[in-house]
Amino acid sequence: MSSEKKMLRYLSLCGLLGYGYALESLENALKEELDFVGVDAGSTDPGPYYLGSGKNFVKNLQVKRDLSLILPVIRKRNIPLIIGSSGGAGAAPHVNGTLEIIKEIAKEQDLSFRIAVIYSDLPEGFVKKAANGHLFSCGGSPDFDPAMADSLTNAVAQFGTAPIIEALEKKFDIILAGRCCDTAVFASYPIWKGFDPGLALHAAKIAECGALCARPVGANDSLMVEMYEDHFTVEPPNPARTCTPDSVAAHSLYEQPDPNCFYEPEGKIDLSGCTFEQIGERKVLVKGSHLVPAEKETTKLEGAFLAGYRAITIAGLRDPSGIRHLKEIEEGVRASVAQSANFVKEGEYSLRFLRYGLDAVTGDNEKENPVLPREVGLVIEAVASTQEKADALVGLARSKALHQGFPDRKATAGNLAFPFSPSDFSGGAVYEFALYHLTDLPLEFEVKEVII
Repeated sequence: MSSEKKMLRYLSLCGLLGYGYALESLENALKEELDFVGVDAGSTDPGPYYLGSGKNFVKNLQVKRDLSLILPVIRKRNIPLIIGSSGGAGAAPHVNGTLEIIKEIAKEQDLSFRIAVIYSDLPEGFVKKAANGHLFSCGGSPDFDPAMADSLTNAVAQFGTAPIIEALEKKFDIILAGRCCDTAVFASYPIWKGFDPGLALHAAKIAECGALCARPVGANDSLMVEMYEDHFTVEPPNPARTCTPDSVAAHSLYEQPDPNCFYEPEGKIDLSGCTFEQIGERKVLVKGSHLVPAEKETTKLEGAFLAGYRAITIAGLRDPSGIRHLKEIEEGVRASVAQSANFVKEGEYSLRFLRYGLDAVTGDNEKENPVLPREVGLVIEAVASTQEKADALVGLARSKALHQGFPDRKATAGNLAFPFSPSDFSGGAVYEFALYHLTDLPLEFEVKEVII
């Protein structure tokens, strides 16, 4: 190991910036020397809307709360804070939004910082170039349609550790990264300091979700990680939580199809020889992870496009015959809406029925349950090219579902109960992923300096 340090210690603030963490956890963590603090701030889990719209799915007040506690700490201790996938999706609007929150806190608390801002937005023309034989499916995504290249908004590349290491070498107080791998937030510093990259990436895989590897689980709490030459340890600073070999091993499999490995831009992290050992009441030691370097460097790309506008209505259905014949009701409503909606052509809109209590979550993936529930929550969604059309479509569908006939129907007053007035809600823009692919074309990520 090239590093002079034989051990380093870092704090994963919480599973996602803005999810919150216990003040007691921070206070306990600060009883130890820390080399850096890291926190992931983004994910594609909430879907493509946030990337396409440029908005954060975690509210600014939540983010400000989490940052307002840690910023004076890193200033006083002179240790770096690394934020990954800033603002939720990591595109320029998200990064800039987080930067404004930091500026606001710095002004209120009379703090000053030298900040590295790493944008991950794709350069103009890159997607078209990559579409010419340099885009590959990721996670089963369909082939990219080159015609969509000009329709993408906020397309980004998900980088690994290299850009963050470059920023660390320049001794910034805060590293504000655009879209990056979750592991890059926590593995960059140890790799920079010469620690084993396989161990560093495995530790980062566990640390990126905060205390989610502990019991009771909690992405809304902190985790302490200590790196050594041939192992690492994890322990929650909150005494109410405990890490066990089972809980840490289980989280090593988080979102992974293969229990023996996971993949990052740096390569394959082999876990087949990994061991987990309880070494304290709440601490677990992990060893045996190693990196198999990638033979060919690839980068994941993400991009969304505006697919239309959404409107929904929410209702309850209690009639047992109505519940038994919901499919027939749905078919009748579809046909009736198609006849009445002369303001939109067939194929230019979608109408969806989500039947909570029956199959809204599982769809057709499970066999139909012969025992019907006493009541069902019905969500009717319309998506069209404009908000006005979507609103009108859901209004039509709602009124027709309210009075749609079905076998054994006895009442004529209406099929549905509405918990809200007005019953219909305009959902705004709808985005869909078009770019969710790997590329083997090289990309450069500039580290920009901001002083506040």
